Amino acid sequence: MTTTLTRYLDVFLVLATAPVVIAAGLPLAGYLIATCAWLLTRVGAAAAYTQALRSNDPRVRAGLQVGTMMARVWLIALAVILARYAASKEDGVTAAAVVLCAFTVYFVMTLVTRGGSLQPGRPVS
Repeated sequence: MTTTLTRYLDVFLVLATAPVVIAAGLPLAGYLIATCAWLLTRVGAAAAYTQALRSNDPRVRAGLQVGTMMARVWLIALAVILARYAASKEDGVTAAAVVLCAFTVYFVMTLVTRGGSLQPGRPVS
């Protein structure tokens, strides 16, 4: 049984990090750019996953999953580069750290809550 907290733990942790970033005096621009990029791509990925579940065509499912995954990687990488060149090197490092931590939590929670299957209740082969 998955709960909303475990499914969206990455989002919760990214948002809960804000007071720590502010209190520690870490680069705020890098944090904000990474957080916005993470949240926007997370919403887009959730929408694509929902669309993939609705499709009966395995090619459409695979295409949506792979396309979403590749788009997220590029958008997140561009956000880190943007933080680096629009603000400072420290902002780029902060952005990279935020998305690395968020991705790690997201990846682990995806394995735990979905088990790698696109269809609920269907075993992974």
